[in-house]
Amino acid sequence: MSDHHRGLRPESRIVHPPIEEVTGSRPLGVPLHQGHVFAFPDSDALAEAFGGPDGAFHYSRFGNPTVRSLERAVADLEGGSGALAASSGMGAITTVLHALLRSGDHVIAQQSLYGGTFATLADLAARWGVEVTQVRGDDPGEVRAALRPTTRLLYLETVSNPVARVTDLPALIGAARAAGVLSVVDNTFATPLLCRPIEHGADLVIHSATKYLGGHSDVLAGLAVFADERLHHRVWEHAVEHGAALDPFAAWLTLRGMQTLGLRMRRHCEAALDLAGRLAAHPAVAAVHHPGLPGHPDHERALRLLPDGQGGTFAFDLAGGREAARAFVGAVRLASLAPSLGGVHTLVLHPASTTHRQLSDAELTAAGIGPATVRIAVGIEHPEDLWADLEQALTGF
Repeated sequence: MSDHHRGLRPESRIVHPPIEEVTGSRPLGVPLHQGHVFAFPDSDALAEAFGGPDGAFHYSRFGNPTVRSLERAVADLEGGSGALAASSGMGAITTVLHALLRSGDHVIAQQSLYGGTFATLADLAARWGVEVTQVRGDDPGEVRAALRPTTRLLYLETVSNPVARVTDLPALIGAARAAGVLSVVDNTFATPLLCRPIEHGADLVIHSATKYLGGHSDVLAGLAVFADERLHHRVWEHAVEHGAALDPFAAWLTLRGMQTLGLRMRRHCEAALDLAGRLAAHPAVAAVHHPGLPGHPDHERALRLLPDGQGGTFAFDLAGGREAARAFVGAVRLASLAPSLGGVHTLVLHPASTTHRQLSDAELTAAGIGPATVRIAVGIEHPEDLWADLEQALTGF
């Protein structure tokens, strides 16, 4: 980052990402370096380029100018020492878990997590013997009680998927840090504009950049941001062999989308809170899981950790049960029945049969997901048009 950009607010820095290439003039946009092979003047220079994540560019699985601009931009927003881009959010998650865990290790994981993360931890348990203990996410004493000599990792989400539980990051991370355990926080739902987990002690932050960072449902990307340079280097060494490198064009699209993140997140947050309040008053809705509502169990914590907004994705339960939920997601017209979230379009889905289908009934209940739960990712359409659509889809339930 140039000196005159230091001290700017995140919404301003995100419009001026770092640009790797130095030329006689300064491009306003990050150049797209689609080529993936770079030549060197001598063998020593090429050998040195293999030494780490900040080395000279030689082969794009190890690093690329456009991809590195994205990594540096997100690391800056999160307050990290560096970042690693992957070909998807799951690419980032699996790369981190595979790099940091081995057979016999123990993981403490939040009960309410993305289904893909649950599936990956279950796979590591079945094939590698990695043991997993689940905690609620609001009690540091529960984390301390779960600690073992083999505990290597605490895995959390800032705002959980899909029921928007807000984790007590400072307390839980503090309990892990006191025991020498690394903390990994998936910050996809919050983005670094609403919360920066490294400021609360996290060692590593995960993003599915497919979601809010990219923002337009046209890119697949993931990022891991590191508080410590040594941890960055350790995971990078595994990542280059794992092969989940991000394509330069996907990095370029993500950088382009991120420039409007400040504007989009404001609209996402405001519209989601407005719709959550209206849904809570509708007779067809049994419960609304939005931390910005006073009745939410994490409301006070949400206001403390997420004072600038509680995100644009939340869940609600329909009074008519599973069939009502499945009928509702098929009845929306302006909103779309689709996976993912964080784009400009409003999306709905039924988590129990889609994103969290891997979970047993008991695991769904522990995660707060019921058969009548619907997840809504609020886009940037006009809130009145969105409410009219949701209201007509609720008719008859």
